[in-house]
Amino acid sequence: MPNYMLLLYSAEADRTETAKRDAERPEWRERIEEMTAQGVLLASGRLWPSDTATTVRLADGETELTDGPFAVTKEILGGYMLVDVPDLDEAVKLAARLPIVRYGKVEVRPQMTEEESLRRSEEAAATGA
Repeated sequence: MPNYMLLLYSAEADRTETAKRDAERPEWRERIEEMTAQGVLLASGRLWPSDTATTVRLADGETELTDGPFAVTKEILGGYMLVDVPDLDEAVKLAARLPIVRYGKVEVRPQMTEEESLRRSEEAAATGA
């Protein structure tokens, strides 16, 4: 079975919106407990606001650090869930039940295994891509 990453995006919240979203914690707990009971939730986490982020990249051979997220955007990555389900349809069903879909969005993306990653690298090297 493939693993799918559910990436949780929404606009950065002010105090009023944060309080409103925090009031949804029981519903979030319920979804997490359901996925745990089904045996599909492998990991999950809520992220601190984007102003706590540090972006790391290499520029001219030097490590460069930037405070905050790399991209300036209205929506930020606020959390994630890694689920083990049979297919994309099941991952989408789980995503659609999360409270964040009312004010944000969930990106559903398959996780590449190490074997798949190695195979793709070997294919790219063989074709010169």
